[in-house]
Amino acid sequence: MVNHQEIAITTTSRSHWVDITSQIEKLVSHSGIANGLCTVFSVHTTAGITINENADPDVGKDFFKKLNLLVPVELFYKHSEGNSDSHIKASLMGFSVQVPVKNSSLVLGTWQSVYFCEFDGPRSRRVNITIIGE
Repeated sequence: MVNHQEIAITTTSRSHWVDITSQIEKLVSHSGIANGLCTVFSVHTTAGITINENADPDVGKDFFKKLNLLVPVELFYKHSEGNSDSHIKASLMGFSVQVPVKNSSLVLGTWQSVYFCEFDGPRSRRVNITIIGE
């Protein structure tokens, strides 16, 4: 069985770390799929998806600080929209994650959450959720 869903996200700043775990969990629990795999996919070229710690908000701050050091917002990029750093950061982060589903729930570690990573906000965004299993 395959279940396709979409969630909407509104970001409020250029760099924004949004915990979308509870939204995904709700879709998984209502999908009719007890065991399988959930793919979370960003349909944008300037936003990524990751799994990381959910207990300390400083993790997100450190995350963006380090990415900005690695890929700064600079004027020398050839891409004319002024968001080349956002494209690079999204590619480094990746556009999807896969999470096992067991007993109609995501299988995540105690401190893990799924995050939407905005690099070119604020914007209205969409994330595709595909649940495959039985």
